[in-house]
Amino acid sequence: MKPINVGLLGLGTVGGGTVNVLKRNAVEISRRAGRQIVITRASAKDLGKNRICDTHGINLSTDPMDIINDPTIEIVVELIGGTDFVKELLLKAIENGKHVVTANKSLIALHGNEIFAKASKKGVIVAFEAAVAGGIPIIKAIREGLSGNQIQWLAGIINGTGNFILTEMRDKGRDFYDVLAEAQTLGYAEADPTFDVEGIDAGHKLTILASIAFGIPLQFDKVYTEGISRITRLDVEYAEQLGYRIKHLGIARNTADGIELRVHPTLIPERRLIANVNGVMNAVLVKGDAVGASLYYGAGAGAEPTASSVVADIIDVVRALTSDPENRVPHLAFQADAIADIPVLKSDCFKTSYYLRLNAEDKPGVLADVTRILADHHISIEAIIQKEPLRDETAIPIILLTQITLEKEMNAAITKIEALKTVTGKVNRIRMETLG
Repeated sequence: MKPINVGLLGLGTVGGGTVNVLKRNAVEISRRAGRQIVITRASAKDLGKNRICDTHGINLSTDPMDIINDPTIEIVVELIGGTDFVKELLLKAIENGKHVVTANKSLIALHGNEIFAKASKKGVIVAFEAAVAGGIPIIKAIREGLSGNQIQWLAGIINGTGNFILTEMRDKGRDFYDVLAEAQTLGYAEADPTFDVEGIDAGHKLTILASIAFGIPLQFDKVYTEGISRITRLDVEYAEQLGYRIKHLGIARNTADGIELRVHPTLIPERRLIANVNGVMNAVLVKGDAVGASLYYGAGAGAEPTASSVVADIIDVVRALTSDPENRVPHLAFQADAIADIPVLKSDCFKTSYYLRLNAEDKPGVLADVTRILADHHISIEAIIQKEPLRDETAIPIILLTQITLEKEMNAAITKIEALKTVTGKVNRIRMETLG
């Protein structure tokens, strides 16, 4: 059979890794796909730039439309990044009858519903394994490996930059902004780190995971996101003393009232495997009714780890070329006419436990006032710890761990606690999950 011609949009880190993996493992890949897979064309902004891959034999261009309009190209691999411009490129590729592979999580999270609808109409495949957790095949695991389960919840460390920062803060007692500067120097964080440290990147990925887990439309605008910039060394140390670790988690839970979609710093018991995922590594914990809890761990970024998922998607597309479109694995795991409009809950309706840290004057009755406010809002206390005052300060740090409660009640209670004359500054609140 004749080779499958692939056109590559973007020759950056992941694009170069994809070229290397396809060339190095060409024999093994053709054995698995049943056909030879060849990158015949690629586009890049700067054709004279030094690259990590050998582009010999690849027709290079600065215009991605040259590839999209080439009738010999059967699969377009998009590794440019961005949203609006790239969306138009891929819609045109789909209109031209080409299958698409992408690693673009923001594109899928924001425009996936439109793209998949167009692809289904044209009978082509859009594959996006590399969009979430780099080299971890988490989309395939949920969409296919766990397809016999009702997914109850999932929780993931799905941004390596945030995990690196929190790991360094814990292991070396460093401050957030000090570690962030190092992460930027090492290339883990961008010059503008907002997407990573404020949870937007993880929110894009959680949007995709929740859709394939629960059979709901992609709805990034309904994901609650909270970053890690307010996490201090004290919180990391206190969590450790209490037997917990702080991780920046993306959590999706299917409740009786609706779907929770939230990204935020989270205290989790140190004995959990996911609590011991360190550095820039990623991990996703999935709870199904039949399989129980299963953990997926690996590199969440990098040239060849991400290329591993890109190439696996290309192989899947080649394998499916001879199948009728209606017999292929659905883009979002569930048949298109079975996607359910289950409500996504607002943050006020979340139910979880909490870690609270506040600074209070060392006077009788302060703790009683705080516990009374919590009781008035139906919040039960799991533990109370009073620490020694910090150097050069008179206020006493008080840490409270609560049982599961409604976020709306916690918000109201925190407002009243902060209004007490004996409490100084803001109450630092971190959600807690047992992930049991």
